[in-house]
Amino acid sequence: MTKAELIEIMSKDAGISKTAAAAALDSFVGNVTKALKKKDGKVTLVGFGTFAKIRRKARKGRNPQTGESIKIKASNVVKFRPGKKLKDAI
Repeated sequence: MTKAELIEIMSKDAGISKTAAAAALDSFVGNVTKALKKKDGKVTLVGFGTFAKIRRKARKGRNPQTGESIKIKASNVVKFRPGKKLKDAI
């Protein structure tokens, strides 16, 4: 599903215009991003799931084309854990 398809479905379900649905979705994404930027970033949506920021340590990897060893830098990544209702629905 694309962002445009999601906006269309949201507008039909809520009985609002596509512009309002797009603004709501942009607000949601922006606020989740802002929350995850914090030191212990975490967003929990009960029944749906939890977005959490985790730190990946630096590690060694391998270039698949040449086979040579490369260093992979440490980085922050977002992890999603589905909630019970979402697991049961799928």
